[in-house]
Amino acid sequence: MERIAFDSEKYISMQSARIMERVNRFNNKLYLEFGGKLFDDSHASRVLPGFEPDMKVKMLTSLKDKVEIIIAINAHDIEKSKKRGDLGITYDQDVLRLIDAFRNIGLYVGSVVITQYVSLAVVDNFKRQLEKMNITVYLHYAIDGYPSNIDLIVSDDGFGKNDYVETTRPLVVVTAPGPGSGKMAVCLSQLYHEYKRNNVAGYAKFETFPIFNLPLNHPVNLAYEAATVDLNDVNMIDPFHLEKYGVMAVNYNRDVEIFPVLARILKQITNQDVYFSPTDMGVNMIGYCICDDEASREASCDEIIRRYYRTLVDYRLGNVEESAVNKAVSIMNKANITVDDYPVVKAALQKAEMTNGPAVALQLSDGHIVTGKNSSLLGAASACIINALKYLCNIADGTLLLSPNIIAPVQDLKVNYLGNNNPRLHVDEVLIALTISAQLNPAALQAISALPKLKNAKLHSSVILSAVDNDVLRKLGVMVSCEPKYQTKKLYHPHK
Repeated sequence: MERIAFDSEKYISMQSARIMERVNRFNNKLYLEFGGKLFDDSHASRVLPGFEPDMKVKMLTSLKDKVEIIIAINAHDIEKSKKRGDLGITYDQDVLRLIDAFRNIGLYVGSVVITQYVSLAVVDNFKRQLEKMNITVYLHYAIDGYPSNIDLIVSDDGFGKNDYVETTRPLVVVTAPGPGSGKMAVCLSQLYHEYKRNNVAGYAKFETFPIFNLPLNHPVNLAYEAATVDLNDVNMIDPFHLEKYGVMAVNYNRDVEIFPVLARILKQITNQDVYFSPTDMGVNMIGYCICDDEASREASCDEIIRRYYRTLVDYRLGNVEESAVNKAVSIMNKANITVDDYPVVKAALQKAEMTNGPAVALQLSDGHIVTGKNSSLLGAASACIINALKYLCNIADGTLLLSPNIIAPVQDLKVNYLGNNNPRLHVDEVLIALTISAQLNPAALQAISALPKLKNAKLHSSVILSAVDNDVLRKLGVMVSCEPKYQTKKLYHPHK
């Protein structure tokens, strides 16, 4: 049984109270820059078991009568059709997804801001699309010398050129599809316009990681570094906080580096020292809600190992530089762990050696490990999932959940009609076939009902999994890692 490391009820209570304290400090108007993901924060849920992926949204819904949401998107990200790596959709599509998701839980989305606006056909088409959906759109522009040219930034030729975003609620949450969208600039621009209108307002920042009141090299904080090796983020002691208060707090390099500039911008807008350190700006209470430190350490070490493998795969695919691999290795050393501390790695590699082919191992919540290998019918991941479902349902190994009579027509469709070279069934195809079999096969029906029990299972593959297998396993809540090599030596790998 997975140990719970996080007290979600305590978090909702403490976090909402902390945010409202900050709202009240600034005369009932706060622009809150929300870093990371509001929805789908699977990283937080992996390193802090008990933290649900939508926990931050649940917290905001407790304040929903006071909350208004602004979504920022960079015009250049629209132009380049930039995609979210986890969902595989473009940033502009994700804006629509986020609006729907917020509205479905009763949160009010006031507007969308297109940052660094340039008049390009694809950008203007997206703006018109939003406006046809009755979504208010505002335009913010690039400022020469941002963020260092403070005199220009805090002037009518800087923030003053931006549209003033009309808001009606005391807590304005500024979020975005991903990094680089201009959330901070939107908040600061709004502060400029508020003070021009003689309105008192404030700015604060919500970042889930690193956790300021955990040790610098706590595995939870190291797991954040492991997740951002491509960005070269580095956790560090906040020197401004230490100097001002004599207290050590953890922050990360980009916030520490930008703080002197940000503090000057805030002072130029408000005519006072608003914050004395990057840690002062934050409102995150997540560190106070860890109820089992050992469980969080164990889960975070597992995540560091998975991130290490992900970095190796990304390097194999040409998506990151060798420096990212070196940093991932360094983080493993800081955490004092090796891949031997992740049992599914050894199990998968041993199975691959025994069968002389691709193999997958999966560890369930009770610690039991099942494996799978390639066959003429199923891929290794598919076989492993079938074996896991049999174990969870106490179904004998010899029992057929899928008859060859059902698999064969699917293979025929794949090869002879859809042009696939690989006849083996992927995980999604196995689940569809299993659902069909469940109409006549009670064991298959029982297996389908056990799918939720795969959530948070740990899976390792001896080869890089196909994109479709990865996607389905992610939707099942399975935590995946792979060796950085392909099943074949072909140059082209379509991931089908």
